[in-house]
Amino acid sequence: MNYKQLGKSDLRISEIAFGCMSLGNDQAANNRLLHRALERGINFFDTADLYDKGANEETVGKAFAGMRERVIIATKVGNQWRPDGSGWDWNPTKSYILQAVEESLRRLQTDYIDLYQLHGGTINDPIEETIEAFELLKQQGKIRQYGISSIRPNVIREFVKRSHIASVMLQYSLLDRRPEEEVLELLQAQGIGVLARGSLAQGLLAGKQAKPYLGYTLEQVQQAAESIRTLAGTERKAAEVAVSYTLHHPAVSAAVLGIRTEEQLEDALLVAQAARLKPGEIEMLQEALPANRYTDHR
Repeated sequence: MNYKQLGKSDLRISEIAFGCMSLGNDQAANNRLLHRALERGINFFDTADLYDKGANEETVGKAFAGMRERVIIATKVGNQWRPDGSGWDWNPTKSYILQAVEESLRRLQTDYIDLYQLHGGTINDPIEETIEAFELLKQQGKIRQYGISSIRPNVIREFVKRSHIASVMLQYSLLDRRPEEEVLELLQAQGIGVLARGSLAQGLLAGKQAKPYLGYTLEQVQQAAESIRTLAGTERKAAEVAVSYTLHHPAVSAAVLGIRTEEQLEDALLVAQAARLKPGEIEMLQEALPANRYTDHR
């Protein structure tokens, strides 16, 4: 397993991160899967208070009780469940973040969160207030680092300019090259780590039936998937190549992969062991279709 420093922070994380969102309700099975991942070198586990109304955090907390110092736990805040459970509302206020972190700490059975992330964000948010909350939590020792989870360039730029974020989680794949336009270079230049999700583009780059995606036509998606399969050949799985494309950019600290089964974990570990793509291979993939660009929130 390769490990990278998350931006300029003191967090050294596995290049393959375990996305916990898809974990089921069987705690024993979850324990086995999470422990197996840790044994095989994955040390970075990402969850959120939104997932399963907090039960996902509880699952992670129970699994790693007694071994907290061995894992790096990331969670997220900003989506507040309504009392009747009918849905959630966006709430990035300082008061809510300071309240929500206590619940996350309780569910995770820990005194601190390694990486606390704003789970979204708009340009109209009270950004200074949000930053104040994270900075206070850092001073109090309740979080080690903070970041944002956002695909919006205008929001990302504001946090880069006004805060000390350690990371940005965003969507990035061969079928979503929007971050390449300016965001990845900006974050790399500022020493802010990128946590890439969606490397497989909803499975479209790993064998799922093609469909239009992010402005690409059905035929273009098929073309991208074919380029992945061609490069994979008989020696590699398509998922290995697709995730390796995400990891090729120096701004990317880790690929966050949703894992629910032993098979998915083994596939993720294959990616971790795979040789990095060569410059010519990256160029071949990029030539398969034109890069898409952000249209909103620029």
